[in-house]
Amino acid sequence: MASQRTGLGTVLFNLMLVVLGLVVVVLLYAFVSSSFTSTPDPTRDANPGDLVGDIIQVEVRNGCGVTGLAAEMTQFLRGEGFDVVEVGDYTSFNEPKTLVIDRVGNLEAARQVAASLGLPEDRVIQDIRQDYFLDASVVIGQDYATIPPFAGD
Repeated sequence: MASQRTGLGTVLFNLMLVVLGLVVVVLLYAFVSSSFTSTPDPTRDANPGDLVGDIIQVEVRNGCGVTGLAAEMTQFLRGEGFDVVEVGDYTSFNEPKTLVIDRVGNLEAARQVAASLGLPEDRVIQDIRQDYFLDASVVIGQDYATIPPFAGD
């Protein structure tokens, strides 16, 4: 009887050593991998326009309240080669004119978006937001029927 307890105790002791050894290996791996792996810096440079790649990233906001316009505008802009990264409603539905808002200090990118929509340069404004990781915002206004993709509808 005593030898069975001793045998069972030895097996449990060995099992605990194996589990403890695995925990130490996992912790050691986590330490080494976090020490030698670089992590991305989420802060923007002083000139966030430098972060803009070749593809202009935009968001589309519905500023007139007509259902489905933001989705239709998204398809149009993607067809023009822009990367639409976010779609939704604007802060209000009473925007009289469609606007393009420069978000990173790269007016040329915002002007390219406006040109694709047939908008004059005076419809491009700047509202730089360091916390936005996109180049421009398109706000669809109540004049939407006069701009592509809606002019033919």
